[in-house]
Amino acid sequence: MRVLFVTNPFKAHLYAQVPLAWAFRAAGHEVCVAGPPEVAEAIAHCGLPGVSIGAEMPPLQERVAGFEAPEGPCDPRGDRTGKSVQSDYGWGDPHIELRDFTLGVHQVFFPDAMTDDLVGFARAWLPDLVIWDSSAFPGAVAAQVVGAAHARFILSVDRVAQVRSACRAAGFDSAGDPLRDWLQPILQRYGRDFDETTVLGQWTIAPTPRWIWQPDGVHYLPMRSVPFNGPATTPRWVYEPPARKRVCITQGISHRDAGIGGVASVGDLFKAVADLDIEVIATFNAQQLGSTSAIPDNVRVVDFVPFTSLLPTCSAIVHDGGVGSFATALENAVPQIIVPHDSKVEKWWGPVAMGDGLESRGAGVYAANGHSLTPDILRDSLKLVLEDPSFAANAARLRTEMRGMPTPSDVVPALEKLTADHRGSRP
Repeated sequence: MRVLFVTNPFKAHLYAQVPLAWAFRAAGHEVCVAGPPEVAEAIAHCGLPGVSIGAEMPPLQERVAGFEAPEGPCDPRGDRTGKSVQSDYGWGDPHIELRDFTLGVHQVFFPDAMTDDLVGFARAWLPDLVIWDSSAFPGAVAAQVVGAAHARFILSVDRVAQVRSACRAAGFDSAGDPLRDWLQPILQRYGRDFDETTVLGQWTIAPTPRWIWQPDGVHYLPMRSVPFNGPATTPRWVYEPPARKRVCITQGISHRDAGIGGVASVGDLFKAVADLDIEVIATFNAQQLGSTSAIPDNVRVVDFVPFTSLLPTCSAIVHDGGVGSFATALENAVPQIIVPHDSKVEKWWGPVAMGDGLESRGAGVYAANGHSLTPDILRDSLKLVLEDPSFAANAARLRTEMRGMPTPSDVVPALEKLTADHRGSRP
């Protein structure tokens, strides 16, 4: 059968889909990956057939920086301080959160012309199954137009299902449904109707730990996450045994691409580790370093190094909730310190799910204190994780749990059957 993967503009989201795409290829199926122009080169470097959808747009950093939500209580935390937990639905008004999410995805990621371009490709290639990133709603539209089965691919807590459930409880009719308002007119132009599968898929592939909270009422297919960091050459020094405990500090490739920073500045991160007897590998580029000139003696700055090679040598990682960093650390039983995003992106929920889940299982620290994060908080969190052996032991336990989940190759037969059950008639 033919399987079309649809990704959003972030390379980390693309890379998360690659192991499953290759599992389909190894099983003899045809595969194609579609994504916005900014990930076209990354798709090619994964060794998979791919197509670019839509016209070139301004750089992602400019689009993210230029996005402004309409007037309203756009910070869903309100006056709330301290740490949040996974099962929190909407901070404040879930309708506002769903509105802001929809506008951001529509305006920044997938303008209507891109959806039409994807539909055009799907009509020409005629996939049997479309697997789409949980923000890549044009994938669901294209599948419905050509009668393909389709499934979402989530990477963390299921934010869309979570917020929509809260909106239903509060009454959709009172505030409207922004996802329906966006996608229904496009579907109607192609003679199709909007339904809940347009935003939640006919089922959902979940390459997440079982302790990442999932709302009721959604068909989840669990799958083990197999980290892939993209093609890269690993420096020889990575394989040399470190003389001291090695710690990785990163803000992730997705946030680098989008120009999104965390609450903790690079300077604060360096201050937190400067007086510790550890070796620090900091994956920052020149733009992230900015005006930071004082790099501690125990810090090695590198633009990029594949975490699949680096993290097996690390005793801890400090990151801000990126899906690639999280998954690779879990795979290698590395205790994690997750720092919160700034208020503009914290409500995207990934760091809350990861940080809350890891901390409650003793495998990491969610270093959140409202929107205030100091070098002292980071230093204390890092010392705790490095000095208390229970963190490494619990991280190893979580790795064992993850390795007990079905691999991408294991789930291909189930996906073949689901495709046969859900595939519709060709137009």
